[in-house]
Amino acid sequence: MALELKQSVKLSQQLVVTPQLQQAIKLLQLSRLELSEIIQNELLENPVLEDADVQPEEPEIEKQSAGEIHEQAKDEDKGHEHTIDEVGSSDGTLKEPADFDWENYLNTYNAPGYSAERDVGGEEAPTFENVLRQSESLQDHLLWQIHLSNFNPRELELGTEIIGNINDDGYLQATVDEIASKIGSSPDEVESILKRIQEFDPIGVGARDLRECLLLQTKLLGDDGRLVSEIIKNHLPELERHNYTAIAKKLDVPPQKIKDAALIVSALEPKPGRPFNSESPQYITPDVYVQKVGDNYVVTLNEDGLPKLRVSDFYRRALMRGSSVAVQTKDYIQERMRAAVWLIKSIHQRQQTLYKVASSIVKFQREFFDKGLMSLKPLVLKDVAEDIEMHESTISRVTANKFMHTPRGIFELKFFFNSGIHQLEGGGVASEAVKLLVKKIISEENLRSPLSDQEIAEKLKGYNIDIARRTVAKYRESLGILPSSRRRRME
Repeated sequence: MALELKQSVKLSQQLVVTPQLQQAIKLLQLSRLELSEIIQNELLENPVLEDADVQPEEPEIEKQSAGEIHEQAKDEDKGHEHTIDEVGSSDGTLKEPADFDWENYLNTYNAPGYSAERDVGGEEAPTFENVLRQSESLQDHLLWQIHLSNFNPRELELGTEIIGNINDDGYLQATVDEIASKIGSSPDEVESILKRIQEFDPIGVGARDLRECLLLQTKLLGDDGRLVSEIIKNHLPELERHNYTAIAKKLDVPPQKIKDAALIVSALEPKPGRPFNSESPQYITPDVYVQKVGDNYVVTLNEDGLPKLRVSDFYRRALMRGSSVAVQTKDYIQERMRAAVWLIKSIHQRQQTLYKVASSIVKFQREFFDKGLMSLKPLVLKDVAEDIEMHESTISRVTANKFMHTPRGIFELKFFFNSGIHQLEGGGVASEAVKLLVKKIISEENLRSPLSDQEIAEKLKGYNIDIARRTVAKYRESLGILPSSRRRRME
């Protein structure tokens, strides 16, 4: 079969996502902080955009001549008597006041590190040491100690490499062999330096596992820590299960001594680097407020701090001048104005959609707002999408990284969407409500005989909830609750 080139006409339809539509979709899933950053960047890059709350400084098209300004100033000064001595004269020569204190001026303004902003309102500003603050990391603390210790240059190099492999919790992440091969040293030499670093503050730093970390801390106990060290070395699993009787039989000591030793172990620090954790707390700014007014719940969007955008009147008037504006300038202003109008429209649509979704959530979860978490209903994206006549993907984007402030607390919007658990007598209950029940049942159990996952599942049937044992285990693990064998407390 011979190949040949042909021309043909074909009619087809194709969905094209324009850059403007991509921007609108992106704005939907942005958090409030991210949206604020986007708006600030657009205000800097697009001259047509301006903040409605800020009085713009429009460029002057016609400026007064220097002579007109001088004559206007002379007219305004007529009839007014000057009571302040002039420091500079019109011919450029210095005319100092009679009582000007030059000595004080030179001592103050020529002082090293002086800044005019430090002396505001006649009050002395705090020193830089009180203004600037940088928290010390665990690595900084260890490096400070190693430079104060009696280390030769080779040992200092090895110690610095070891400290660089200690994580924020205080544990050594790399093996001795890995460190030795990296810097061309022997494992024995690295091990000896590691032993010296493990004597640094905080106690327990540089350990390779939990057992070694605890043993490093028991060294300070001396002879009183022999029993504690023995338990940590050989009986840590039994200690974790609180099986004091079994440990007492193996060590041939009274159970009471094992309990006393267990109290000492519980007071040790499993993460020595914890005090140097410099992570700052993440504060949540809600996107939506829900307040109860009478018998109804009112939804309000949080727009505090978000600039109110508008198109600049100056550039709008520039387009109306017609032929007085250059063609390239006019095209640029039109392109920037279209981008500004689309951004304003996209933000408005985002806020409108967020309001509709929040109002729909409040309508579906009314019992939660009235009674609490146990009344949270099963809810999926499809329910809200059908309620406000939008696509599920739109609901998913709107609820991402958004928070709602309610009389019950601050919750992420996705919190209100839960899978349903079928009840024995019909109906359904949200999975979050079942988790709360599991937590409640475990909190009321006898610690000498904690409930197994199967026993918890049987107790849930008394609340009209039928779930499998493995589902109970999944909920328990998501709540960070240990299994029954590790919750037991031996007398």
